[in-house]
Parts: sequence; C-alpha cells; structure tokens
Amino acid sequence: MSSPAPPWATESGTNETAGARRIAAAFARARADGRTALIPYVVAGYPDAETSFASALAAADAGADLLEVGLPYSDPLADGATLQRASGAALAAGATLERSLRLIEHIAAARPNLPLVPMAYANQVLRGGDGEAVARRLAGAGAAGLIVADLTPDEGAPFEAVARRVGLAVVYLVAPTTPPARMARIAARSGGFLYCVSLVGVTGARASLPSTVGRLVREVRSVSPVPVAVGFGVSRPAHVRAIARAGADGVIVASALVDALGPDGHDVAGMAKLVSRLLDATRL
Repeated sequence: MSSPAPPWATESGTNETAGARRIAAAFARARADGRTALIPYVVAGYPDAETSFASALAAADAGADLLEVGLPYSDPLADGATLQRASGAALAAGATLERSLRLIEHIAAARPNLPLVPMAYANQVLRGGDGEAVARRLAGAGAAGLIVADLTPDEGAPFEAVARRVGLAVVYLVAPTTPPARMARIAARSGGFLYCVSLVGVTGARASLPSTVGRLVREVRSVSPVPVAVGFGVSRPAHVRAIARAGADGVIVASALVDALGPDGHDVAGMAKLVSRLLDATRL
C-alpha cells in the first residue's frame, strides 16, 4: 500500500494572492523592457533606521524592480559574514521586528509601486505558531511577499494558509543540491517567484560564480511556473550579465550592496551607484 502524500503536496501555494500578482507585474515590466529584473537587498535598521530607509529609497530610485528587505536576526544561518555583521549592527542599534515592520511601512508609503519582499527566518515569523500575527502585520505594512529562508513546503502549509488570507506571497528557495523532482514541487508551491540559490554555502560577495550556474538556471526554469530569481554570491555586473543570459527572470544582489555602503554603512550614494551599474547589466 502506498504511503499517503505529504500535506504540502495538495496545497495550492500563494501564487494567486494580491502580493504575488504585484510581484508578477514587476517581473513582466522588466521583461517588457528587455531586462532581467533587479532585486537589491537592504538590511532593516543598518546602520540605523534613518540610513536604512535612505538606502531603500536610493536602491529604488537607481532602478530596483523589487526590493528585498532583510529583517535582522540574531542567528542568520543562511547569511555570510557581511550580512551577519550588518544584522548584528542593526540589532545593536536598536532594530526589532516591530521597528523593521515600521520601516517596511515607510518604504511602501514612499515608493508604493515597488514590491517589497522581506527576508526572515522561521523563528521570527512563526513564533511557535502559524505566523498569522506577523503575516497580517507585513501585509498591513505593504509587503507583497515574504522569503522565510529556513522554511520548506514540508512545514510551510499552515503559514501559506495564513498568507493566502492576508494576500502575501510566500517565496521558497531551491539550491544546486535540490533533486529535480523536489525542485518542481517546490516551484509549484512558491508564490510570486522562486529563489534559486546559485551555490552551496551561505551568502556573500564572490569574485566568481560557479561554472554550473547557467545549467542550474535552465534546469530550474524548465520546471518553474513562476519567475526564477538567482541570488547568493552575485556581486558584479559581469555576474548579473551571465545570469541574465542564462535565462533567469531576476537577479538578487545583497552582500555586495551592504559592502558598498562602506565600513560605517553610510555611503548611500556609493551603494546607489552600484545598483545603477548592476541595472545596466540586466539588459539582454
């Protein structure tokens, strides 16, 4: 007798939510412009609340199609040294989940056409339950979706149900080590877009991307019903260009932008210049 299908195999995901439609529209606009969508990353509260708000607006005005907002966390397992440092500095400067949510609210009010996709960890969001309180607060603040780095569809169905009720897209991740059949199942459940991790390891700017990234992008795109955005290690225009030419729908740049803010995190103009250079590389 065959074993019953896991609960997540029959769930509908979050790709029909209002947030997912906003995300899809942003990818469609970039595609119509002949580009891969550019998704910069800022750390909420780094180096302080005021400067992180300025960084977010500068990234938006330099050409971001979507914006990923990292919610500082004390144990960011997927993050490399740069993002760990920035997250720790933000927490030391007084960042909390509530203050991060208020920052998202302010960004959404200032740039209402820019889909915001916060990135968090399960303990921040679920808090031992189904995450409804945080999901409602995120949706109310204007977020379009949410990446929960350590949440998989195997355990994500209760949170997806909450997200559907409030209109949020839940973005899942796949990696080079994800088996093809599982990759397809995860893609079918991801809302808005699918986050394709380019390498085995944590985040961080790298001099080069794995030689296999093009093949990985093509493999993921072949099974994904939603746009595919590639992140981890992407730091240079040449990386963006290579990922765009491989057929990715979007590219996510995080650590390199935090580095571009300088040692004290205040060089917003320098960060914006890098966003502009990366945007130029998105054109196919």
